[in-house]
Amino acid sequence: MTATTLFYIIIGIIIVNFIVDKVLSALNAKHYNDPIPDKLNDVYDEDEYVKSQKYKRTNYNFGIWSSLFSLALTLGFLFFDGFEFVDNIARSYTEHPVLIALIFFGIIMLGSDIISTPFSYYRTFVIEERFGFNKTTKTTFITDKIKGLLMSAIIGGGILALIIWFYQLTGNQFWLYAWGIVTAFTLFMNMFYARLIVPLFNKQTPLEAGELREKIADYAKTVGFNLKNIFVIDGSKRSTKANAYFSGFGREKRVTLYDTLVNDLEDDEIVAVLAHEVGHYKRKHIIFNLVASVLLTGLTLFILSIFISNPLLSNALGVEIPSFHVGLIAFGLLYSPISAITGLLMNYISRKFEYQADNYAKDTYKAEPLVSGLKKLNKNSLSNLTPHPAYVFVHYSHPTLLERMKNLLK
Repeated sequence: MTATTLFYIIIGIIIVNFIVDKVLSALNAKHYNDPIPDKLNDVYDEDEYVKSQKYKRTNYNFGIWSSLFSLALTLGFLFFDGFEFVDNIARSYTEHPVLIALIFFGIIMLGSDIISTPFSYYRTFVIEERFGFNKTTKTTFITDKIKGLLMSAIIGGGILALIIWFYQLTGNQFWLYAWGIVTAFTLFMNMFYARLIVPLFNKQTPLEAGELREKIADYAKTVGFNLKNIFVIDGSKRSTKANAYFSGFGREKRVTLYDTLVNDLEDDEIVAVLAHEVGHYKRKHIIFNLVASVLLTGLTLFILSIFISNPLLSNALGVEIPSFHVGLIAFGLLYSPISAITGLLMNYISRKFEYQADNYAKDTYKAEPLVSGLKKLNKNSLSNLTPHPAYVFVHYSHPTLLERMKNLLK
């Protein structure tokens, strides 16, 4: 195989991925005006349903134009040897392979962020603002961007530097060391993300004493779940949308509730949502997802180790001097079909886990408040109640509201 052939394979993969995504989105869009299923006719009134349809259509149209721009930019960058241009800039500063890679990815990351920021700004301050979701100030938007870039540079750059250093030191055996690094980082983040990272962006406060905390404590006691760390996060500083999540293990185990969730739902509904999160823990879903992530990472790194030394990877992107960092990008593009398949599998498993967590909440608490809570959450986020099954299969990590209701009330 020649570098030119590999180049056009990469182009083909990018275009096919784009077409598949747009076809699925178009199929889904055809269902925006479907009548609401009878079992969900109390979620929206007529005006709210019209608003939800406009919201979905606006996001769909915006997605078409933004993805077309991204596709054109990506193809232009590839056809006009953009990676070689960036690689030459990096090599003009140093000959050290680790530093070259860091400068290379730094330029790519910064350039990508500069280009994507106007689209992110428009989505936040035009679309989300128009439909009443946005609570983000321009100051918060900018500081979030700066913090995100700094974190990517420090954490991502540090991990990348270690991986390339091991590659220089051990050759194709580097994947074992890289796997160890990524696994250790994944475990650390699962344990301490809420304690170390979340406070950089949001304020977390312990759930204050009162009727809600007492109900949560009573429920936790009935299922033998030692839950002392219950926090409320100020999600309302960015959006009116609500969420809740479980994180950590052992002493770091905690449930985090968005303040919007606490404000929008009744106490019984909040306890039911929390029971669902406890169900994920009790059914070992968190452990499964962690182990699956580690194993998939190991498999990806092993396959990378087989091909990374082949100069065709770099040459396919128009870079004459073979290097780990350019080869890594080419590999990522070529590996995307496999990533898509594993993504489908993980989404399928995730939907099964959601049913199991719902069943746990139904069996240990009550189904009705979970159903009413889910209805409110979908209503407040103007969710699509009639998505196309193919779109759900590919993109949804959770079953649809209708499917969850059928399962909970059977």
